[in-house]
Amino acid sequence: MKYLLLFTIKMYWNLIPPSKRKKCIFKKSCSHYVFDITQNEGLINGLKAFHFRYKNCRGNFAIFNNPVTNKIQMILPSQVIIDSEEISERLIN
Repeated sequence: MKYLLLFTIKMYWNLIPPSKRKKCIFKKSCSHYVFDITQNEGLINGLKAFHFRYKNCRGNFAIFNNPVTNKIQMILPSQVIIDSEEISERLIN
C-alpha cells in the first residue's frame, strides 16, 4: 500500500503540470511533504500527514506578526501555529 501511495504522488507530479496545480500555503508542497513522510516513516504516518495537510491547506488561515517573539507566524484551520520557515514565500512577501 505504501508503494501505491508513492506511485500515485509520482503520477500526480508527472501528469499535472506545476502551472495547473493548486498553490500550496506551505514552503514544502503538500505532495512532496506526504511523499517524504511516506517514504521515510511508512504508510500510516504518510496518511496522517496527508490528512493534516489536506485539512489545513484549504484557506481559513491567518498570518500574523507575533508580538512576543517578533516572528511571522500562521494559524492553520486546526489552530496549529507554524513559523515562517514553513510558510510559503509568496504569502510572506
